[in-house]
Amino acid sequence: MNWYQNLYTGKTVEKKKERLIREIEQEKYRGNTYLITLAANPENQLEILSVHMLRFSYIRRNCPLIVGIASGRGEALRLLEKIVQEAYETTGEIKLREFFA
Repeated sequence: MNWYQNLYTGKTVEKKKERLIREIEQEKYRGNTYLITLAANPENQLEILSVHMLRFSYIRRNCPLIVGIASGRGEALRLLEKIVQEAYETTGEIKLREFFA
């Protein structure tokens, strides 16, 4: 798995981020965890995936850079909003692929 060095985390997972990453690396997919990744389709920018999608070997093998982790879809959406806002404030554009490059 390819993790962004300064991984964005939702408020619920901040304290248990390392444990969650370790479990995902060991292929233990529990709970209501969501990952924010660069989109596999170059036409899109980011995707939100349930950690349970990694059970499919194709998705696990081809999973792009993981830039965020959250607990629950709602928290993942709020985290995505935070990422977009930060990228815009930093670069003046919403080109997320370039922001994470």
